[in-house]
Amino acid sequence: MLNISDFYKMKESQVPISMITAYDYSSAQICEKSQVDIILVGDSLGMVVYGHPDTLNVTMDDMIRHSSAVRKGALDTFIITDLPYMSYHLDIKTTKYNASQLLIKGLADAVKLEGGSSSRLDAVKAIVDCEIPVVGHLGLTPQSIHKFGGFKVQGKQQWEKDEIYLQAQKLQETGIFMLVLEGIPEELGRLISENLKIPIIGIGAGRYTDGQVLVWHDVLGLSNITAKFSKKWVNGTDIFTESVMSYKNDVKNKVFPGEENVYFPIHK
Repeated sequence: MLNISDFYKMKESQVPISMITAYDYSSAQICEKSQVDIILVGDSLGMVVYGHPDTLNVTMDDMIRHSSAVRKGALDTFIITDLPYMSYHLDIKTTKYNASQLLIKGLADAVKLEGGSSSRLDAVKAIVDCEIPVVGHLGLTPQSIHKFGGFKVQGKQQWEKDEIYLQAQKLQETGIFMLVLEGIPEELGRLISENLKIPIIGIGAGRYTDGQVLVWHDVLGLSNITAKFSKKWVNGTDIFTESVMSYKNDVKNKVFPGEENVYFPIHK
């Protein structure tokens, strides 16, 4: 299994870091067989698994359940699990407890939280003080969609770029070992990646970050959500639909089950 030191070495050697989301045992198995560097158990599962319009309905129980399932499918892959909305916003004691549960019960190697405000810096410091590795997340932070007015690119104005850059620096100083940048101009992604010592993972942050992350369902063409930064390598929806239709037709036409699918078949 790769570790934090390996990710720093990859940044220094300019070896891109591959990260993909996964939400269950089966998808995690495939990720591990594909030798992806990192699996992110993202709170995006609220949208792509449970059908919510955003990530705000996801709970700690959801994240623990899915994180532990992913670990069972990927025993030798570094796993980062999201702290869901309101799990690190109330007080330091609750924040520490919730972060610890993602490692103890969720079997993750690290946790991720969104934002770079002073209260987020306090949360990061508290978690790091518990010897728990922390990943930051800036730019388009999905838990802040009501503040942003939707899923919109951030950092278009100079003052926004300055704020994101400053928050990235402060997060690094506070102790995160990696930072996800989402939905920002390419130049800002490049600037942060070149000036911070920690690995920077982009999702819609351009071509110059130290690695990339995409959602499992987007990569496989299983999602109706389209974004400029995303890409599907196969049209999974069509492939799966055709397979299920073939199954249905075989049942309707009494082709399945065949004799080879039956225990002790009756020979007429």
